[in-house]
Amino acid sequence: MPQVNITEFRNHLPHYMKQVQNGVEFLITSHGKKIARLVPESDAVTEAHNRLMKLRGTMIKGDIIEPAGGEWHADADNL
Repeated sequence: MPQVNITEFRNHLPHYMKQVQNGVEFLITSHGKKIARLVPESDAVTEAHNRLMKLRGTMIKGDIIEPAGGEWHADADNL
């Protein structure tokens, strides 16, 4: 992700905003420290769908009502 100093960003705002519209993300810095991230707006529904698709295949399918096969050893003394 490209970094840009806040002064440079402020002086060339239209240029950077056009790039953001085209999908480029920027990290804004001030005195060498990261202060903000500028990212293109995304559709909330599409974004939620994409996050769920990343989880596809990572879940365990099976019985969620019956207890697990092994014995449960809770640490009741340290609750």
